Amino acid sequence: MPIIIELDVMLARRKMRSKELAERIGITEQNVSLLKSGKVKGVRFDTLERICEVLDCQPGDLLVYQAPESSDGGE
Repeated sequence: MPIIIELDVMLARRKMRSKELAERIGITEQNVSLLKSGKVKGVRFDTLERICEVLDCQPGDLLVYQAPESSDGGE
């Protein structure tokens, strides 16, 4: 998937554990774990808003676009 979720990076920068984030934004620790691992198909804007508020960051600090590699074989 070309969208990379860097929630773990931001948590490390803020010296915060997943458990604390989950409690502060009102979702389960398991859902935070799924977000961190990128195993989600989407995220609600209100959840993203609460994450940004708690971590004092912008959505672009959490979501990074990585272009897919070309599979033309280079020939």
